Amino acid sequence: MMMDELELLKKDWQKKEGDLPKLTYDEIYRMLWKKSSSIVKWIFYISIFEFVFWILLSFLPVNTETLSGQSAQTFGVVETVLEVINYLVIIYFIYQFYLNYRKISVTDTSRGLMKNIIKTRKTVMQYVWFNLILFAVLMIVVFLEFVGLNPNSEITATITEADNSTTLWVIVGLLLLVAILFFAFLLWLFYKLLYGILLRRLNENYKELKKLEV
Repeated sequence: MMMDELELLKKDWQKKEGDLPKLTYDEIYRMLWKKSSSIVKWIFYISIFEFVFWILLSFLPVNTETLSGQSAQTFGVVETVLEVINYLVIIYFIYQFYLNYRKISVTDTSRGLMKNIIKTRKTVMQYVWFNLILFAVLMIVVFLEFVGLNPNSEITATITEADNSTTLWVIVGLLLLVAILFFAFLLWLFYKLLYGILLRRLNENYKELKKLEV
């Protein structure tokens, strides 16, 4: 809807003849600036909502009695470290999204706006890749905790007692890799839906700004 309005304004601006008043370069620029600022603001808000979601998710009850002794302590430390890293990095990206919004809000040139749009797209992509990598690491840790190093696990007992245990562990490792790729792809689709629409609109604004610069 917003793009349709912009296209009508552009046609009016470029019109050689007509009864309606023609729009200036500055008026069209302000339209693009307002749209871009709104999009980056929503990216900032969504990152906050996502941060709150992960905090709430951490309060869900998890069965931690499957491991005992040194294994339990080791994985407890690993999980805590990963959780702290996750929160710290998300806070860092929220701050970056906020800075991007502030910069776009005060920019007064088309080139400056184009530069901030590129920076915002880059920050979002870095954020998505961080979440995908952390997700893969967490899946490996969970696998090692509840399957690989858990003596009470039926899978561990069955593979260990088999004659070709090494081959079976390789197969399980390959299945884990397939599972990681599959769920990481689903997560990527989720982020593509969540942020992709906003980034696509930002990219459209960037293209329009380049046309104005010509």
